Amino acid sequence: MAGELLRAEHINKAFSGVLALQDVQFDLKTGEVHALLGENGAGKSTLMKIISGVYTRDSGDLSIKGEKITHDLSPHSAQALGIGIIHQELNLCPHLTVAENIFLNREFSYAAGVLNKKKQNEAARQYLDQLNLDIDPATPTNKLPVSKQQMVEICKTLSMNAGIVIMDEPTSALTEKEIEDLFSVIAVLKQKGKGIIYISHRLEELSRIVDRVTVLRDGKYVKTMNFADTSLPEIISLMVGRALTEKFPRIETARGEKVLEIKNLSSPHGVGVKNVSFELYKGEILAFAGLMGAGRTETVRAISGADKMSSGEIILNGKTLAIRSPRDAINKGLFCAPEDRKRDGLCVRMTLAENITLPSLDVISKLGVIINKLEEEKSAAMVNSLKIKTPGVNQYVRNLSGGNQQKVVVGKWLMRNAQVVIFDEPTRGIDVASKIEIYNIINDLKKTGIGVMFVSSELPEVLGISDRIIVMCNGKITKELLTKDTNQEEIVRYATQY
Repeated sequence: MAGELLRAEHINKAFSGVLALQDVQFDLKTGEVHALLGENGAGKSTLMKIISGVYTRDSGDLSIKGEKITHDLSPHSAQALGIGIIHQELNLCPHLTVAENIFLNREFSYAAGVLNKKKQNEAARQYLDQLNLDIDPATPTNKLPVSKQQMVEICKTLSMNAGIVIMDEPTSALTEKEIEDLFSVIAVLKQKGKGIIYISHRLEELSRIVDRVTVLRDGKYVKTMNFADTSLPEIISLMVGRALTEKFPRIETARGEKVLEIKNLSSPHGVGVKNVSFELYKGEILAFAGLMGAGRTETVRAISGADKMSSGEIILNGKTLAIRSPRDAINKGLFCAPEDRKRDGLCVRMTLAENITLPSLDVISKLGVIINKLEEEKSAAMVNSLKIKTPGVNQYVRNLSGGNQQKVVVGKWLMRNAQVVIFDEPTRGIDVASKIEIYNIINDLKKTGIGVMFVSSELPEVLGISDRIIVMCNGKITKELLTKDTNQEEIVRYATQY
């Protein structure tokens, strides 16, 4: 078919006997952005990994530019066919430089086979400039914040000059400015006749770039529509199989006693947190808002022992704590679900049960020996409570969708006797229905009198579930606001004060 870059029909894929995709179809045309939408676990990433050669399909037909693919694709052969993918989870080598990551396995070298670093760095600079990135190509990737690493991942795919570009949650860790730069690049790619498959849970983005939408649910094809002919409520209804009447479930409870006090906290890491002071009360949800790099994550990492403080006091229930590590914080009932779930929150090569019970080995052990039956019972109860989609508690965490992995991170701490629970970007990269489940979990903690802190880059979310808001900029608190008395414009104003 003229103008058709890709067609997938009757695609089936199972893992350990569990169907991940069942009779799924999808197509992509020249010069279009086609959004692939669905809840976590709907099969979006599985389908994209089949198209990009990471997984092999069990059955079904795949055609590229009208030619049927009769063999199993590999990442290398898919790349040779002009297919590039920006994975949801960062797929970089942290010890290599930005340029080395961009051109990994496609290095620039002299005739003798010696690496030509100068030429490679110059070539990398061209792709960084396309995204307006002021990054030295010789910088080790692990020295960059998550948002910049995501942009390097995008540059890597752009450098392959692919005709089919798969973007799996490309904006989940980006600032508004970086998103604008990415959308400008997408517009250029469309003009060049490239086809873009776009996966995102940030549905408000779609109106700016998307031409068509395909929805999957529970591994099955639901519908394909022109975006101009549908609406976000209709898309959400197709994704979840029902209408969602309340995007931000909210409960009102009486604020209890002061549970946590932070005095003059400073941290040398990242932007450097400077003299941060605030209070948290039992049964309260305290949000931290600000632009990327404002110091929100650095603040909660210092409080939870992940980073060292250079000065300041942490006072829990009236007692000053000496927190030198996350273990110290955990032992005192202060828990943090970190921003980067894959790197800091999970052991992806361990099972779901092992991850959920890892901080609670004392609960499931006797005389230092883990009681397997108790481990399975406790983790199964948490799976049911959090509605984690999995064939069983012995499934490896790496095989779960991003949203279900996030629920595992949350579930780890719900088994403990928490005083304070900190969530750093808890809904990043998860679908709208799973977000509501996370909000309900936070509300349940609030009802039991636990103090909740959460960092979020999504202002509607901040305003939707918090009681108070701490706004930060350049490592400092610029304003404390009551949620009921503020709005997005006021938050942005204080988030941009220097």
